[in-house]
Amino acid sequence: MKAAVLHQFGASPKYDNFPDPVAGEGQQILYVKAASIKNIDKGIASGKHYDSSKKLPLVTGIDGVGVLANGTRVYAGQTSGFMAEMAAIANRGYVILPDNIDDITAAALPNPALSAWFSLSYRAAIKPGDTVYINGATGITGKAAIQLAKYLGAGKIIASGRNPEMMESLKNLGADEVISLTQPEEDLKKVLKKEIESNPFDIVIDYTWGRHAEILLEALAGNNLWAESHRTRYVTVGEMAGATIQLSSATLRSAAIELYGVGGGSIPKEILQKVPGEILPLLFELAAKGKLIIDTEVVQLKDIESAWTKNTAGKRLVVVP
Repeated sequence: MKAAVLHQFGASPKYDNFPDPVAGEGQQILYVKAASIKNIDKGIASGKHYDSSKKLPLVTGIDGVGVLANGTRVYAGQTSGFMAEMAAIANRGYVILPDNIDDITAAALPNPALSAWFSLSYRAAIKPGDTVYINGATGITGKAAIQLAKYLGAGKIIASGRNPEMMESLKNLGADEVISLTQPEEDLKKVLKKEIESNPFDIVIDYTWGRHAEILLEALAGNNLWAESHRTRYVTVGEMAGATIQLSSATLRSAAIELYGVGGGSIPKEILQKVPGEILPLLFELAAKGKLIIDTEVVQLKDIESAWTKNTAGKRLVVVP
């Protein structure tokens, strides 16, 4: 079969021949229709990820959408093998897709939508009426977070970002207000402080970290010893503006800020166990009903080497055989 084959860690996979997968005990063959290119795929291909294989060559792609031998259309995931014409999957390792969701959307949706869901529903414990601030919302996961915050009952959604054209589109997804991160720092501080004073943030979902997080945390810090503290659940998910910040002890002592993180190692097993049977089916159904939109760009499997390093701001690259 043809596949995206990784021959060397740290390099781009190549369009190449690879032996057809053989279904072992408890497995079956999936005829792949679409698979998305994600940061985790690139991390595994770098050889530095904890899920990286020690054996090369291998077929890249941790998940994908396809058809089983009986015609059932499913989404499935494992550590590798989906950027190909076929993949061997576990007999119970899949989620049946709704009829009215297309293959491209179904392949692109799980990674960003699950991240946004874990951030809002599990880690931040969103409640109806909460004010949600999404810091760095123009990426794929940030846009999913806006839509899911709306679905989960947020009373007000404020989104920030750098791309002016994309910023306006965030309102179409459910953001009530947008804040530009390109303005001078002093102006940004004033805008944030004014917003927080008029509508205290219950939840912050932060995809930037770095200096933008420092400014936001300073704005959230209290300055009135006798004022009633407002609890803010601050969830860091990404680091687009930097991997580290400077955070003074006084900032956390002067405000009811609760800091959390969402990533592969932060979700407990009992929550992860709900993914295939409860969470993913709901997310697929929302997408099928047009309530969760993922912007995508389709590339052919034969173009995998150039697509691997392609920059598609705000869109998920999806590979089709």
